[in-house]
Amino acid sequence: MQTRNKIFDDISQLMTNAMGVAQGAKDEAEAAMKGVIDRWLADRDFVTREEFDAVRAMAQKAREENAALAARLQALEGKKSPAARKSPAKASGGTTGKSAGKTTAKTAAKTGAKTTARSGGTSSKKSGADKA
Repeated sequence: MQTRNKIFDDISQLMTNAMGVAQGAKDEAEAAMKGVIDRWLADRDFVTREEFDAVRAMAQKAREENAALAARLQALEGKKSPAARKSPAKASGGTTGKSAGKTTAKTAAKTGAKTTARSGGTSSKKSGADKA
């Protein structure tokens, strides 16, 4: 017959309790480290995966719309008459050279439109300063 020794029971109980305390300390350390890392990442202004995926989907949609609009523009330009394909100054009977740019700038100033430096034309969008 086997007898139970009180000392071995106490040591066994002590080891079981020590393992429970160690497990609790491990869980607390993991939670503390996770909190520190989360705060550090939040301070770095990193984006979440959901935000990244949302912006990527918006960019993809914009690219698709841009391609569709480019195809539509090509189709519309293909339908133009040969006389309309000439430069705007010649087709409208306007002036050419330096005076044409001045006329465009004057017209833009009167209408409040923003002039484009590269093409010398006007844009229907007003700048932010004009809106105020």
